[in-house]
Amino acid sequence: MHPAPSIITFTVLSGLGFGLMIWLGLGAVDVEGWIAATFCLMALGLAGGGLLSSLFHLGHPERAPKALTQWRSSWLSREGILAIVTMLLFALFSLIWVFGGVRSGTLGALAALAALATVFSTAMIYTQMKTVPRWHSPLTPVVFLLASLSGGALLAGMTASFWIILSLGVVLILDSVQGEGRFSRANGNIATATGLGKFGRLRQLAPPHTGQNYLLKEMVYVIGRKHAHKINIIGMTLAIPVPLFLIGVFHNGHTTFGLAVVSHIAGMVLLRWLFFARAEHVVGIYYGKH
Repeated sequence: MHPAPSIITFTVLSGLGFGLMIWLGLGAVDVEGWIAATFCLMALGLAGGGLLSSLFHLGHPERAPKALTQWRSSWLSREGILAIVTMLLFALFSLIWVFGGVRSGTLGALAALAALATVFSTAMIYTQMKTVPRWHSPLTPVVFLLASLSGGALLAGMTASFWIILSLGVVLILDSVQGEGRFSRANGNIATATGLGKFGRLRQLAPPHTGQNYLLKEMVYVIGRKHAHKINIIGMTLAIPVPLFLIGVFHNGHTTFGLAVVSHIAGMVLLRWLFFARAEHVVGIYYGKH
């Protein structure tokens, strides 16, 4: 099985959209008129497109509103509520800015803060999962936040994106190095997976069942180490060194940033696919997959 394209599309597109909202809301992009309108529409379109793609990941999309009712305990619910609030705040900020000619610093700051909180909530959906040791790390939300900020900065044509992308590259390398072996260090085995270790040494005679189920489809992926290593190198190269080279050598220019954006997004799609593909959920032990 492979990670669902909808969830990859959601995390990448929404991250870009909310990242652009952050920079626009903070006034880091000096544009006006139709250019400002284009940037605002781009931010809302990317964030909205990402949220819509996430609905395809649900078995019953019509029940999506129910996911918003568990905000006290669910990061998924908090993410959904924050996303809606963010888009409403940013839409109001955009209307006043584009049609009223007034760039409200207070409203923009609130929209930026809400966007930042939304990306953090998305990251926490995965970070809080102790059952996936590779995700259960303080670096996971840092990666999500820096990816959103760097993508948004690139879309906005900010020269400061060079340093944000560089920071993202450092954290990605650190997270990749620390992630290797984190599953094995968690000391999971068939005894802990079944809770039958007290009866002595266990061995699996046959799988729990012969067919696929939700857990195997959504939580257990099998990807070769060499294959993962190649994808990681390609993704990292496209997401980090290529944009850094383009910005560092050619500096400003629509073509430069356009190529940097395309390369960065392509790299992040590969890295996000890998993020899900090598998750190593502990439920895989029960099914003899690890």
